[in-house]
Amino acid sequence: MSSTATSRAGRTTIPPEPPIGRVVRGWLLEAAARIIDAAPHLTELDARIGDGDHGINLGRGMGVVRDALQAPDASDDPATVLRSSGRLLISSVGGASGPLYGTLLLDAAEELGSVADAAALARAVRRGTAGVGRRGRSTVGQKTMLDTLVPAGETLVVSIDAGLGLTVATERAVETARIGRDSTRGMIAQRGRASYLGERAIGHLDPGAVSSCLLIEALNAAVSAVAEGQPPASTATSVEASR
Repeated sequence: MSSTATSRAGRTTIPPEPPIGRVVRGWLLEAAARIIDAAPHLTELDARIGDGDHGINLGRGMGVVRDALQAPDASDDPATVLRSSGRLLISSVGGASGPLYGTLLLDAAEELGSVADAAALARAVRRGTAGVGRRGRSTVGQKTMLDTLVPAGETLVVSIDAGLGLTVATERAVETARIGRDSTRGMIAQRGRASYLGERAIGHLDPGAVSSCLLIEALNAAVSAVAEGQPPASTATSVEASR
């Protein structure tokens, strides 16, 4: 159900924006819960076309992030939360996922800076995604996490710029993220271990695209929960859809 409301005059109203600091902290906590829960499935996906360690590595790193965010002295400043979480992922996660996810959060933190509103958060996701592309020397269509993140980030920015509000923007971002994730099934991989398989990689989802979709779904869950004054509810819908 859409979070917008329609007045008697037929006009669509946008609910007040939730505090971005609480959204970002809730986002990463929700993402940690979903990715840890999905770790066996992500590892299974990676075993088919990659090194077979994506879920193990990323789940471990997100556990470190979760523990840090739950510490009594944890900050609620959104840029600080993103920056510290990104550094933890880089230092604690092996393989490619640590540097890539860490770069996503570090670059997103730079975009937020001292400004924390819905537009800044949308731009932060897009900037972080661009950082992933630079770090991985990849682009859309190469069967990577960018096939999920790029359309989701663009949808966030376009939706916010159109005045739709953060809740609707993240709902739409989830839709495009899932489409992007599912598109990787028909692609030939051009990066990482999967690129060695050639056409044999067709028919398999990219594990990074699946975990990235969980990340976007977690953002939507956090936005909705904070707006309603509730903690995020961990329901990893993307896992079942990606089997």
